Amino acid sequence: MQLDFPYHFDGRERTAETSDEEHIRDLIEQILFTNPGERVNRPDFGAGIYQLLFAPVSAEQAATTEFLIRGALQQHLGQRIAVQEIRAEAVDAAIEITIVYRLLRSGADSSATFRVGDGA
Repeated sequence: MQLDFPYHFDGRERTAETSDEEHIRDLIEQILFTNPGERVNRPDFGAGIYQLLFAPVSAEQAATTEFLIRGALQQHLGQRIAVQEIRAEAVDAAIEITIVYRLLRSGADSSATFRVGDGA
C-alpha cells in the first residue's frame, strides 16, 4: 500500500492509503500539475501544463503538449509505467488530457483523464 494523494486521514483517523495503481495515477497528476522549478531541489520536476491554458489551440500545440507530457512522464515514471498514448483536446475553455499507460510491475493497462481550466 502507498500513501494517498492529497494527504488526508481515513475513517480510522490514520494516514489514508491507496493501491499501487491509484498511487501511480496520483504521481501522474503531480507531474502534470507541477511547474518545472516549483519544487525545491527538484527544478526539473513537472510538466507545467497550466501554461497551456493561454496558448493558441492548434495541431502544433497539441503535438507540443503531448511531447511535453510524454517527456516528463518518461523522465519521472519511466521505471514504473510505459506510456502508450497521450491525447490533449480543447473542450470549451478547458484542455482535457487522457493518458493511456501500462503498469510495468503488473502488466495491467490503465488510463487517467485530467481537465485543466474551468470548462465554463
